[in-house]
Amino acid sequence: MGKERLTAFTDGVVAIIITIMVLELKVPHGTSLSDLAPLLPVVLSYVLSFVYVAIYWNNHHHMLALCERVDGPILWANMHLLFWLSLVPFVTSWLSESHFNGVPVAAYGGVLIMAGLAYTILSRLLVHLHGPDSDIARAMGRDFKGYASLVAYALAIGLAFVRPQASLALYVAVAAMWFIPDRRVERTIQSV
Repeated sequence: MGKERLTAFTDGVVAIIITIMVLELKVPHGTSLSDLAPLLPVVLSYVLSFVYVAIYWNNHHHMLALCERVDGPILWANMHLLFWLSLVPFVTSWLSESHFNGVPVAAYGGVLIMAGLAYTILSRLLVHLHGPDSDIARAMGRDFKGYASLVAYALAIGLAFVRPQASLALYVAVAAMWFIPDRRVERTIQSV
């Protein structure tokens, strides 16, 4: 089957996720810049989560651009990914309201690691469907960044109970790593 409906559905769900997150941003009750200070954890959590959702959307878009078709297992794998991404607004809100307490920081990492695993499963299924010599197989390669991210998330979850700030630093580092576009994927897309 074609990939168009899968792409359109994913785009819609991601748009809703971002909308839910932005609705958590409350207007301050004053008119001075100092009235924004209590909102800093909320804004920082929102920015980090927005970047993560954008990274997943971007990579999903690039990955599907290299595909010709999808099948039933891929549809379910995509839903698995969307399930975990749909929890990002919840853990983002919990993270900010707790002022980055250990358990919410660990829960945030739990959602990130599960989304990362879901994305890995989806990409492996797409490579399997299209074959080892396909454009997507060449673009995905060994997926060093994907596996390094999963390791970083696991470390961050463990650290969250003793040093939540170190966990947050790992989450930011992983996002920064993904923020830099993967040249293999870009080259493959341009050559297709």
